[in-house]
Amino acid sequence: MRSPAVARRYARALFSIASESSSVDAMRAELAQISALFENNAELKQALFRPLHPVAERRAVLRGVCERVNSSATLKNFMTFLIDQRRIIDYDAIQSEFGRLADAAAGLLRAEVIAASALDDRQVERLRSALTSQTGQQIELKVSVDPNLIGGAIAMVGGRVFDGSLRTQLTQLRNTLTRGQ
Repeated sequence: MRSPAVARRYARALFSIASESSSVDAMRAELAQISALFENNAELKQALFRPLHPVAERRAVLRGVCERVNSSATLKNFMTFLIDQRRIIDYDAIQSEFGRLADAAAGLLRAEVIAASALDDRQVERLRSALTSQTGQQIELKVSVDPNLIGGAIAMVGGRVFDGSLRTQLTQLRNTLTRGQ
């Protein structure tokens, strides 16, 4: 059974260990490498994630994975611990939370912007500046285009949504006019 709270605890523990040894970026890269292996090899993921396979077999597979990506002893031990505790199923959530913790420690927020049309570099930089001033943190933007927006953009930053789409503005205008205010 997957548990976000458990994943956060495990990610915090791994982050703490990586912080103590000043290897947060290296650990993040190792986690991403293993995640890529899982995504590209369904059989590998199934061998590790399904409890049908004996623990000894899953540990052997894990050793092979860790050798393939030349992972650190810390990550090997952590992954083995996840298998022993039957929490390898939470790997994706642990990796995601670890990334969030690393970003927070670096003073970085990731933002997703959905725009009605492609934004040029100047517009992206203006948007980044505006979001930085709103949040007080450095922003890393991921911009995508959705022509269904009609116009404007929607930015999602750290659980907050800044909706500047034309559709939302028109809806608000319609609501104001129908209320007579």
